[in-house]
Amino acid sequence: MTEDADPSIRPFCIDIPQSELDDLHQRLDRTRWPDELPGVGWAYGIPLGYLKELAHYWRHEYDWRAAEAELNRWPQSITTIDRANIHFAHLRSPEPDATPLLMTHGWPGSIVEFARVAGPLTDPRAHGGDPADAFHLVLPSIPGFGLSGPTRETGWEFKRVTAAFGELMERLGYPRYGVQGGDWGAVISRELGRTRPDRVIGVHLNLLPNAFQPHEPGADELAALSPVERERTLASWERFRAWSRDRQGYADIQATRPQTLAYGLTDSPVGQLAWIAEKFKEWTDSEDRPEDAVDRDQLLTNVMLYWLTGTAGSSARIYYERAHADYWGTPPEPSATPTALADFPHDNFIPLRHIADRTNNIVRWTRYDRGGHFPAMEQPDLLVGDVRAFFRQQRK
Repeated sequence: MTEDADPSIRPFCIDIPQSELDDLHQRLDRTRWPDELPGVGWAYGIPLGYLKELAHYWRHEYDWRAAEAELNRWPQSITTIDRANIHFAHLRSPEPDATPLLMTHGWPGSIVEFARVAGPLTDPRAHGGDPADAFHLVLPSIPGFGLSGPTRETGWEFKRVTAAFGELMERLGYPRYGVQGGDWGAVISRELGRTRPDRVIGVHLNLLPNAFQPHEPGADELAALSPVERERTLASWERFRAWSRDRQGYADIQATRPQTLAYGLTDSPVGQLAWIAEKFKEWTDSEDRPEDAVDRDQLLTNVMLYWLTGTAGSSARIYYERAHADYWGTPPEPSATPTALADFPHDNFIPLRHIADRTNNIVRWTRYDRGGHFPAMEQPDLLVGDVRAFFRQQRK
């Protein structure tokens, strides 16, 4: 961690110039649409008819100013850590003994994901909960993402992000705290627990890195498992195979040529919309469209944070930096910090307990019958309940 010239924490308010919104509307009006094969649905990517409908709503009905005002209800700040500007919301609970909790988003998410869980987590008394379950929330934007971007130098892989977020919590005066995350937020949260066991009281995840079946299981491997775990192992392998065949492409591009991708996504709002909205369909508990699982306006506000900050490329670079780091391809390092997993069935991979136990101190594992990759948006009540239950256990 480098010493920063200005370690101060500076107040921040989102205030997008009207000219930026006018430019967006002009670009949407001038969209050059591609052709489409008939009858292929989502198999080749996001369908033309659906995207036209979503883009029309974005242009004519979605209200950024209302979303901006809602986000600005959260106290926000900027600080410089390791030469990068890091944006975060800091929501202190009205309960003085609340537990500090760092919640981290992933790609293609943002702090917008947490809009429906922030109130119940910070003020359970006002939401029918036990005030003893209150949290002081710290919601950072990952360096390179949205209001923490773009980054200006190479090397911002997840371990560097982890170190920066550890420094952030120190600057905020939290010597002991919990962490929570999914997607990249899960990778970062786990690493915080692994490297700072004296500070992190518990790691709550809704995705467990490296806990799926990465190869076809052999007969001996399966024979050592219980019937239930054997069935899950086979299902985990099949889902991983399907992912590798049909869904891995976005990550390969972002891990190899993020700059080339950035030109299209930074110049075309419909391109940026398609790149993100497809994932909200593919990775959620939805059937025909993302709105089966997530609120349309919340999805568009998330897209807006990428579009307005021009961070399609810099957010993608975290894939490149990890794939080109010296640790790439090595087994995960063990973590002794108490860890919980909220297992939502429509996430990208099926986690396996016998693999997770090799390198994690799993103390709570809860399987749900609904929900996917973005549970704070899809099933906020389930996620809130699981987070509360886990940290209640850690406080005893």
